[in-house]
Amino acid sequence: MPSTGQSRQSGDDPDKTRPPAATLRYDTLADLFAAIPQFAELTRDRPRPHEDAQDVLFRLRRSNTPEEAITFTAFAFVPKLAIWWGYECLRSIPEVLTATDRELMEGIAQWIGQPTMEHRHAVMKQALWAPERSSGVHLGLAVGWSGGSIAPNDPAPVPLHRCPRAINTAVLSCLAQANISRRTIYLTRFMDVAQSLFKVY
Repeated sequence: MPSTGQSRQSGDDPDKTRPPAATLRYDTLADLFAAIPQFAELTRDRPRPHEDAQDVLFRLRRSNTPEEAITFTAFAFVPKLAIWWGYECLRSIPEVLTATDRELMEGIAQWIGQPTMEHRHAVMKQALWAPERSSGVHLGLAVGWSGGSIAPNDPAPVPLHRCPRAINTAVLSCLAQANISRRTIYLTRFMDVAQSLFKVY
């Protein structure tokens, strides 16, 4: 069964955005893999017997493919929390963000503070009409695909894999644009934030 969580309102100041209460998207990793089979297509590593989500994240970030820890985080947490984490990742490397990214980041911060349908659709529209698929645009698409209807006039539900896949792309593409000498530092910072979210329970 999917887990549930409540978001905290933080106002419109993007420097004061706070994460929603930390919860996993599903209670078990087996449920996660069963509900979103596309997750398995993006990762080679699989949970070991008796490992929980925190164990897996801890092991992946120290593996030969630490980027899989980014993918795991994007899929494991509920959409609002995963998007907040992605927002914090992108915000920590401002030099790689475009003007479009920065505009979208403002809208994403507003949605994090007040996750209304109106804010979600506004961010989605801005992302869809963006001239290129940059990191901030992918994160904006993740907001649009975070739940509810795909558009005001389209009641079709959003496939579960779209939001986490967009978050994954946003964070990985942002990291790839960073100075190569600092990528390990940024990756460590991203994963420190992800791992700390388990402490909110």
